[in-house]
Amino acid sequence: MRVVFGLLMLLLGLCGSGAQGESGGLGEEGESSELQEEWTQQTKNTTSPDIWVEMKELRDMVVELKVYVQILQKDNSEMAGRLTSSERELLDIKKRIDKLENLNKANTKVAFYTALTDAGYVGPFTTDTTLKFSKVFTNIGNAYNAATGFFKAPVKGVYYFQFTVCGHHTGLMGVYVYKNNQKIMFNVEWKEDQLYKYFTNSVILELMAGDEIHLALPATHVLYDDGSNQSTFSGALLFPL
Repeated sequence: MRVVFGLLMLLLGLCGSGAQGESGGLGEEGESSELQEEWTQQTKNTTSPDIWVEMKELRDMVVELKVYVQILQKDNSEMAGRLTSSERELLDIKKRIDKLENLNKANTKVAFYTALTDAGYVGPFTTDTTLKFSKVFTNIGNAYNAATGFFKAPVKGVYYFQFTVCGHHTGLMGVYVYKNNQKIMFNVEWKEDQLYKYFTNSVILELMAGDEIHLALPATHVLYDDGSNQSTFSGALLFPL
């Protein structure tokens, strides 16, 4: 604005000096020239610093903008890195969840069927003895261990178990059913002859993951099994809890 005003004043001065030159001669022209020089110098003194100040301000604004843009670019880069890291973490979590879901699905398929032995008589023993049903025909979920005779619940749920035992002697035949170290069932028969005799029983139990079930032969009792699989033990998960 100051520059424009100065140009207008200069134009008016030139017009005025031209008019004076036509009427007043050389003396007046000299005086007008001095006035013009004085005004020009004054204009330079008053306008030039303002222009440089404005240019400096503009330059400073450009520098600040560049710095701001660099900061934004850095923040965007860091944000992109964090997002990439978060995406990787979410992907890892999803994989772990899928793995656990698949494992859980596998663990919810539990069923087994076994027979006792091909050796004939089992017992009598002087102490209660765990029955190891060594002939495994079905063991979905691998919850039954033929080496120990124990079934171990892989998940919390309701389970169904059934056993059939055979006697082929005169005397006692019987079975204990254990949940962990707790005796929860006892079945016994006395045989008067050496003919085959059987009894079957079943039980439904709510088990926690890790609970164990096994059968035991009471002391002095005898069972029988051979290639016909006459003494058996089986079970299955009815539904998880």
